[in-house]
Amino acid sequence: MDYVSALVPPVVMAVFFIGVIRVIVKTQGGANKAKEDAVVDAAIARVEGARQGSAKTDG
Repeated sequence: MDYVSALVPPVVMAVFFIGVIRVIVKTQGGANKAKEDAVVDAAIARVEGARQGSAKTDG
């Protein structure tokens, strides 16, 4: 019975890992890609705008 308790954690982790990989693969591309790209672009623009604003006030 010790072998069962030794095998359960790796099996559970393997199932969880496979589930995570499936979710990642399913969410790549498609309609979500445009939304994710827009969010990242907006965040980058915000950071660059803040950086340029602080550079103008420093100089």
